[in-house]
Amino acid sequence: MKQKITLILLLLPILIFAQEAWKDYFPKPAGEFNPKKYVCYKTSDVMEMDGKLDEKAWGNAEFTNYFVDIEGDLKPKPYYQTQVKMLWDDDYMYFACQMEEPHIWAKLKERDSVIFFDNDFEIFIDPNGDTHNYFEFEMNAFNTVWDLLLLKPYYRSKLNVAVDSWDIQGLKTGVDINGTLNDPSDTDKSWSLEVAIPWKVMEEAAGNKPKDGQQWRVNFSRVEWDTEVVDGDYVKLKNPEHNWVWSPQGIIAMHYPEMWGFVQFSENEVGTEKADFVWNQEEDVKWFLRQIYYAQQTFVLKQDRFATNLDELGLEPLLMKGASSPEFYSTPSLFEVVINFEGNSYHIMQDGLTWKEEGSNKIKD
Repeated sequence: MKQKITLILLLLPILIFAQEAWKDYFPKPAGEFNPKKYVCYKTSDVMEMDGKLDEKAWGNAEFTNYFVDIEGDLKPKPYYQTQVKMLWDDDYMYFACQMEEPHIWAKLKERDSVIFFDNDFEIFIDPNGDTHNYFEFEMNAFNTVWDLLLLKPYYRSKLNVAVDSWDIQGLKTGVDINGTLNDPSDTDKSWSLEVAIPWKVMEEAAGNKPKDGQQWRVNFSRVEWDTEVVDGDYVKLKNPEHNWVWSPQGIIAMHYPEMWGFVQFSENEVGTEKADFVWNQEEDVKWFLRQIYYAQQTFVLKQDRFATNLDELGLEPLLMKGASSPEFYSTPSLFEVVINFEGNSYHIMQDGLTWKEEGSNKIKD
């Protein structure tokens, strides 16, 4: 019963948002497609998850850029700084986060509570970048965690897509507080955390742990509530929470995995030879397919059917060397669009699922 109540609380604002937004158009991210990028190096250190970030490997790892508002440049920059580091070894993927915070508080102590009702830190991982079967992890300053498996983004299904009973077996976490927790009488400095997620838990979506040069879609969110002190306790104000992220979404919704950042794994030991991030042009093809997806969702709202070509959607062709014109396969309730690029075919469906078939030339110009 607790899990059902948790999911209802989680999905209610999302469903209300979707019902309002879908009346006339399908909400899509604003701004250019320019996700953040990070090279994640290996470590041979023994990593103790105590939140202190005092291992030599963390000292050699680079921080990401400071977090920005979830809508990017559409909103002011966050007034507290947040940065993340990442590492990996043969058993775990490691995350470390440093958060500036003058008033550190938390209330939730039960695992799988809706942690973003507190100030929190969140990790999102989509190993194969298809926007389905991805992971969400949240934790607060009490080191209380909530882990979820998402079968698909909320806004792409009328069904319950969150597997709340899914747990990260072998998870390791730690929090370190530079100040005092839940004490409004003083001013704190920051809190930091460490998270270790075993590869074996992510195999359901990833297939196996990453190889050198492989890229995963990852993003981070920090939820920050405005508070006031009442009778010696922190009390949240009624205005909406702040959503600060690593790679901006361009929309107030974390569950657009296509907007998350790119993490490229390197076999190089952290602190030794640097590896360059290599942009994969197939992501430009996928992004064009997603523009078709957004336009199709608005088109079907107005026409009660899916479009069968770019002209109906008002989209210009993809002018990209090696990429074919898109081929549409549509019924009143379903669609698939395919683009051939450099000998492989790239697909998207009406639920946003995006995938690549290697060595498959499905369409001809």
